[in-house]
Amino acid sequence: MQKIIFTLFLAILFLNACQESGNTKTAKVERAVSNSTSIKRIPGLPPIYERFEDLAPIFEQYNDTTYVINFWSTWCAPCVKELPYFEALTEKYATQNVKVILVSLDFPKQLETKLKPFLKENNLQSTVLVLTDPDANSWVDKVNPAWSGAIPATVVYKGDTNKFYEKAFESFAELEGIITPFL
Repeated sequence: MQKIIFTLFLAILFLNACQESGNTKTAKVERAVSNSTSIKRIPGLPPIYERFEDLAPIFEQYNDTTYVINFWSTWCAPCVKELPYFEALTEKYATQNVKVILVSLDFPKQLETKLKPFLKENNLQSTVLVLTDPDANSWVDKVNPAWSGAIPATVVYKGDTNKFYEKAFESFAELEGIITPFL
């Protein structure tokens, strides 16, 4: 009887260790993104990533969440036109494992004058991050080798499965249709 209890005890410890290991990896990635020293904080603006390497962990979340990462800018008319579809996605899937991240590529000199007022006026509910890394040639391929660097561009992934779209979505139904297979 003691052998059975001891074996069960070891099995529980092993399962607990495995679960904590998976959670630790996700927690480490989230800490790496939020604690980087190259992230600027300016009141009224989302976190500003000066280096792509600090933002890269958002593409390395291995859990049961579907990530929808859209690259956009306030000066890009097709980007602004499709933002309501991403917001509708955030609202519709708020109780499910879907996370919409809007990565602004606005110019650093226009963050206060263009992006800040835009965000205040539109009250975006999706997670917004800013990337100001000027060396796009060094990081565009890391997002997706097929990306020319034009925006809007969207990555949808869950675990090891991902899709890339270098286009503007014409409707909410079109955008929702690309995430449905990931759910």
